[in-house]
Amino acid sequence: MIIDISQEVFTCRTFPGDPPPVCERAMSMDRGDLYNLTNFSMCAHNGTHVDAPFHFINDGLTIDKAGLSAFVGDCCVVRREGELTSNDVAEIMETARSADAAKRLLIAGKAVVTEEAARAFARSGIVLLGNESQTVGPEDAPLNVHLILLGAGIVLLEGIVLSDVPEGRYFLSAAPLKLGGCDGAPCRAYLITK
Repeated sequence: MIIDISQEVFTCRTFPGDPPPVCERAMSMDRGDLYNLTNFSMCAHNGTHVDAPFHFINDGLTIDKAGLSAFVGDCCVVRREGELTSNDVAEIMETARSADAAKRLLIAGKAVVTEEAARAFARSGIVLLGNESQTVGPEDAPLNVHLILLGAGIVLLEGIVLSDVPEGRYFLSAAPLKLGGCDGAPCRAYLITK
């Protein structure tokens, strides 16, 4: 079974201060044109998206240079609420190792990765961390958490939708659009049940 875990772009959540996506029908068969044609503009971090290291690290990899292997493969979905501690990370990693899916983690619920948790994740060997919020760290101060995770080579998948997804092992596909020189990109993220 395929489970779409992406937000619809034009009705998606946006990080406070980011411009929302805009859709314009440039050509319309209803107006007598031969075809329909849509123009749109959006921030690279609207809706379900990926952060590349360049988002917070000026000499970090841009999204087109990040490669695809971190975005595709087995993952473990875990459910957590509140501010995560290093003890939470230890429990999450044990669950993921038991599921034989400890490289890619998706956190369902209203969980906030603290600096303490980010340091624990950075030592864990994961390649991708995903969450339902529009930012992986505290919304009012996401910088340090991003620096820790992106600095450790962990790519971030933010704004996923896991409300109806049970915990467990899945196959993840969340390849970002190949936007040359960009700090992030939208993606169509989905899970396949194992």
